[in-house]
Amino acid sequence: MKPPLNFLTEPFLQFPTETSIRVVWFTEFMGDGHAVSFGPNLLETVFTRNIRPFHLREDKHSRVGKQIADGEVYQEPVFREIWRHEAHLTNLIPGKRISYRVNSIGEDDQLIRGRAYTLEPAPAAGRPLNILLTSDHQIKPMVAANLQKVKETYKRIDAVFFAGDLVNIPDRASEWFDDNRGNAFFPCLQGNAKYVMKYDGVETTYTGGQIIQTAPIFPCIGNHEVMGRFDTDKSLNEEFNDTIPRHIANDLYEKQSSESLVNKSFNTDTFEKIFSLPETKTGNKGYYAVTFGDIRLVVLYVTNMWRHHTTENSRKGKYAEPQKELNNPNNWGYGQHIYEPIAKGSAQYDWLVSELSSGEFHQAKYKVVMFHHPPHTLGDNIVPAYTDPVQSIERDTNNNITSVKYEYPKRKDYIIRDLIPLLEQAGVQLVFYGHSHLWNRFVSPSGMHFLETSNVGNSYGAAYGERKRKNVPNTNDDNYTEIGDPYGLEPVIPTIDPLLDEKGQPLPYISSNEITVFSVFETEKGTVSSYRFDTRKPDSEAIKFDEFQLKKGLWEGDIS
Repeated sequence: MKPPLNFLTEPFLQFPTETSIRVVWFTEFMGDGHAVSFGPNLLETVFTRNIRPFHLREDKHSRVGKQIADGEVYQEPVFREIWRHEAHLTNLIPGKRISYRVNSIGEDDQLIRGRAYTLEPAPAAGRPLNILLTSDHQIKPMVAANLQKVKETYKRIDAVFFAGDLVNIPDRASEWFDDNRGNAFFPCLQGNAKYVMKYDGVETTYTGGQIIQTAPIFPCIGNHEVMGRFDTDKSLNEEFNDTIPRHIANDLYEKQSSESLVNKSFNTDTFEKIFSLPETKTGNKGYYAVTFGDIRLVVLYVTNMWRHHTTENSRKGKYAEPQKELNNPNNWGYGQHIYEPIAKGSAQYDWLVSELSSGEFHQAKYKVVMFHHPPHTLGDNIVPAYTDPVQSIERDTNNNITSVKYEYPKRKDYIIRDLIPLLEQAGVQLVFYGHSHLWNRFVSPSGMHFLETSNVGNSYGAAYGERKRKNVPNTNDDNYTEIGDPYGLEPVIPTIDPLLDEKGQPLPYISSNEITVFSVFETEKGTVSSYRFDTRKPDSEAIKFDEFQLKKGLWEGDIS
């Protein structure tokens, strides 16, 4: 007798409009039919569009099923049969929340019915909303605890703005669905996690929060949504680290079709297959804008390849190529190359200019821009500058390559030079981002707020006080700032209850592997509140430690 079939995830909500919303869930079988029942008594039905995200695999580093150590079950990457089901519910009534339930028919006509939840289309302007601001989950140790405390603190979350790095390796299926450590992406956001944390001999199981079954999630692309050159012989970790710029791939492999070029450079295929990106004039390029209540949310594709600061163990470095690969350009990493251009004149920049001049943006009470890479931070990952690596190749008298190095001129940082002035001029009130795995915030002289709230574990520290960044080259070059924000803003001390240093002085950041942080934007008052929770004290409540208010935005006029 075959075991009963189950859903791989519960349903989650995507990209509502004034009268519609998308309901998505996953199974490990194609099935004979999938549908959403909704409305009074769940009598209305919409059938699904079904696809198989082809790149989802497991490998020797997966923690799934019986594999609890490297290579116990999988020695090479193995494809998993996973199916995505999406129902598009239309003709909904604005402001009216209704019940829904997902249903799947599997093998031997087995009917699987999900739990009933509620949904509604996009809220109208003026509706008070609670928006969870989060990022960089990446299967980190405190994610389940973090999201559990979100739901304990806020009974209602209306949407999730996610600033990138949803998982660690995007093509590793178990990181999304069923990592056996109990903290995969969807279980944490759906209240089904089972992550055990242990302090002083006491074990606590955190379950995450039941959030995205009833609140839509708006994701953006971080560096951990990008896979490298598609290669079924490498481990998924190796493939993830093997990205090269598009123009380099075109040179190395001669002229390729656009699809082949993606597979030979880098791709966001799994991210695009898991989430429903809104249709825009640019197609699926990873950047978009939506209106949600009083908010105009502009999501940008601003991220680059993260590399180690040294070439130890033959790693491809930020600043150099490993010695043993100098005569093999096919194996170079090409530094921290940018995936989607944002510099003035690029397609994304021109799209943004158009968006910032649009009526939808102009009319919104709150103008929020979200992307992954930090414009201002105490974290290490802001160095080197966000610009195209400048390559220099040295050769000996026999024309043999002796070194390949990369420099990043700070004055050419595209975020600071091109993007931020555009946002300032347009009256953006909040820029939200992640990447450095800490909490800190800044305010520009014009009053634009910058918030990084990505502390769920694996925190790398802050360049503050006497602590210098660990990823700068051994040089006195002004392009690489060792302490503080490289672009001159002072971090804001939390307004309510900051943590203190060993001298009793308030700290302007939280970087911890025991204390996790989350932030919620409450639109009724225009406040962004940040909370911390000490995971070593499971029975304690989350403590609000910072709050600031977004002033009503003023449109400054033509920014073209």
